[in-house]
Amino acid sequence: MWIDNGKVVGVISAAFALVPEDADDHSKIEEQAKVFLKGNSDKYSGYKIVKRSLDARGKQIKFRFKLDVYTLPDKPESVTIVSGSHRIEMPQISFPKINPKKEVYIIGFGPAGMFAALELLRNGFKPIVLERGKEVKDRRRDLADINKKGLINPESNYCFGEGGAGTFSDGKLYTRSHKRGDVQEILGCFVRHGANPNILYEAHPHIGTNKLPAIIESMRKTIIDNGGEIQFETKLEEIMVEKGKVVGLRISKGNFKAKQVILATGHSARDIFTMLQKSGIATESKPFALGVRIEHPQSFIDKVQYRKSDRGDYLPPASYSLVQQVDGRGVFSFCMCPGGIIAPAATDFNEIVVNGWSPSKRNGPFANSGLVVTVDESDWNYYNDLGPLAAMHFQAEVEQKAFEAGGGNLKAPAQKALDFVNKKVSTSLPETSYIPGVVSADLFDILPDTVSSRLQKALKMFDQKIKGYLHPEAVLVGVESRTSSPVRIPRNAETLQHPDVQGLYPCGEGAGFAGGIVSAALDGVKCAEAIINDQWLINVV
Repeated sequence: MWIDNGKVVGVISAAFALVPEDADDHSKIEEQAKVFLKGNSDKYSGYKIVKRSLDARGKQIKFRFKLDVYTLPDKPESVTIVSGSHRIEMPQISFPKINPKKEVYIIGFGPAGMFAALELLRNGFKPIVLERGKEVKDRRRDLADINKKGLINPESNYCFGEGGAGTFSDGKLYTRSHKRGDVQEILGCFVRHGANPNILYEAHPHIGTNKLPAIIESMRKTIIDNGGEIQFETKLEEIMVEKGKVVGLRISKGNFKAKQVILATGHSARDIFTMLQKSGIATESKPFALGVRIEHPQSFIDKVQYRKSDRGDYLPPASYSLVQQVDGRGVFSFCMCPGGIIAPAATDFNEIVVNGWSPSKRNGPFANSGLVVTVDESDWNYYNDLGPLAAMHFQAEVEQKAFEAGGGNLKAPAQKALDFVNKKVSTSLPETSYIPGVVSADLFDILPDTVSSRLQKALKMFDQKIKGYLHPEAVLVGVESRTSSPVRIPRNAETLQHPDVQGLYPCGEGAGFAGGIVSAALDGVKCAEAIINDQWLINVV
């Protein structure tokens, strides 16, 4: 801010709290904003919410705000007036004419591939995206078959297809990856393509599975309209390498010459990891996390978190985050979904994988969360003869055990949380949100002892942190096994290229360099920037 004739002008930072019933009332927010002008309200010109977070720790539940308060004559450019004097900064993005000779192939159209394509377009490069799965609308039919008939299409499911796994799994945009790049730019891109502007300032931004598909389609249109190409149902079969350099791609529709390839295939593309190993392109096993989904009535989570029997009309469905060290390993909640459902996320036949998602309103009757334990080389050492894919085969083994215990048709093995703690097979199971259905099973027979024993101890500890967490209707559904990739594709820290293959840029979750929509998107931008900068140096020389 600055002073003009004794009066404050410019931008002032403000922080305050409001009760839930006032938190969406822009007149109440504005009233608080003007307090910080200290008698200079005649200079007031608007405000921008920088951050909003729910604080349920004290006796009075409040929303805490951080604001930028604008005063005359300050008139920032590139803003959209959302409500009254509330400003949302939305700089528009321009795309230059592309150079068709600067082709970059992107394998995978999840967040990493999508944002890599957008960044390349912004710098005059031509991205050509190859995606094994289908467009969003066509994916819906395959998801219906998964849920209603228990039928898996290995090329089109909750993980593979336009937008990647994130399209139909919730749309959480919270990340701690702020050092990796401009998180606000990633969120702004979602807003420009139809997301609610509140994701720009909410402490835990969320779009919702019902909203994401249309946003993803809008992003696809932007890429195509500005000169990019996207080919669906196009599966990578081989990366052709000569003398340590990428020279081409063999795909299901033929061969392409290629010099620069961003490999952004996601954490579930086991055939890609196998292909790399057969081609002599180095990969390595990496730790991940393994466990179950736990589901409670949402009304119970609301009651314990808000300390009231009814959250009313102004509080969102409550969530939680839990972590505990047990026998030297972390046990933690993962991807908590208030008002959500448990979804079947397998990508191949004869395996059970569960995930969770919430619609934008988070208005379902259940709350679910991953409950997982870190696993490492000591867990999969009996697969060590398989080299760098040992962890992947260990992961697959657990998923196949879950399938066998469920009895087919994607029915998932389940056990009441109390019965699991007491090592009893459940004689009955409560209603769950998992559409294909659940079957009573002993999860100790499915999960490795190193996981099940720690989960058992952690559940007792979590019951002390959240009183009643071992609720009579709390149910464990197995298995949550795709928390992150079990394989890392190495890359040079400076060039972001594979250390042995020039022109190959391992990227995103599948390469082991991201975890979630935003961090994958940031990594996609980072890989695109590496290509852009490398080309600039080549052109200068």
